[in-house]
Amino acid sequence: MNGRIFSVVGGMFLLTVCSKGNQSNAAPVAPPPAPAAAADIATAGGTITGKIKFTGTAPRNPAIDMSEEAACKAKYPTTPTEENVVSGPANALANVFVYVKSGVPAGQTFTAPTTPVVLDQNGCRYHPHVLGIMVGQPLEIQNSDPVLHNIKAIAKANRPFNVSQPGAGMKTSRTFSAPEVMVNLECNVHGWMHAYAGVRSDPFFAVSKPDGSFTISGLPPGTFTIEAWHEKFGTQTATVTIAGTESKTANFTFAAH
Repeated sequence: MNGRIFSVVGGMFLLTVCSKGNQSNAAPVAPPPAPAAAADIATAGGTITGKIKFTGTAPRNPAIDMSEEAACKAKYPTTPTEENVVSGPANALANVFVYVKSGVPAGQTFTAPTTPVVLDQNGCRYHPHVLGIMVGQPLEIQNSDPVLHNIKAIAKANRPFNVSQPGAGMKTSRTFSAPEVMVNLECNVHGWMHAYAGVRSDPFFAVSKPDGSFTISGLPPGTFTIEAWHEKFGTQTATVTIAGTESKTANFTFAAH
């Protein structure tokens, strides 16, 4: 019995050796690359940082009349305004969506985070006013006001949606299926409520902070077109070349009008 087992094992060994010998000149077939996760690439690659500002005088944001929504009005010490232009010290410009418009290697795919981006309706305004989200990543819409809100997504590349939330504590989840810059979000009940979502298939995007700063991390080596989008001032582009894990600077200046 032991001899028979040895013969079988030995035969298998010879077949394996012969098989390898016949393929010695063939290139090994590499398995297809797994999609990169946003969390993984954030710790490697190159970085683009910058600041965004404007020249001239920023237009005045319209005041919001919340007299018919006492619960929302009570959340503000003074009369609230719309957030069309949010400026900081030295004409810094917040709420600018900055993203890699082109240059990401073709065929490279990225896994969307499972952690949702939260859009909160609080004080009859959207928080945040401008957001970035990946295709397939959950958008959690929540109502923190004891009033009716009705959020409508006005999209072109994505399917529009219309969600009603009549009370505080309500939450609804939606996802986007295609890149789109930008998806307009508005409330059918309160005409001053507007927000904007930049939808991307990769994680290479950011929204400028109150000091105008932004950071895009994890970029592979290459030359990229970076676009900065603002709801009132339009768009600007810059070309940035990244080698290895270096950090480059791209600043943008918009003209107020």
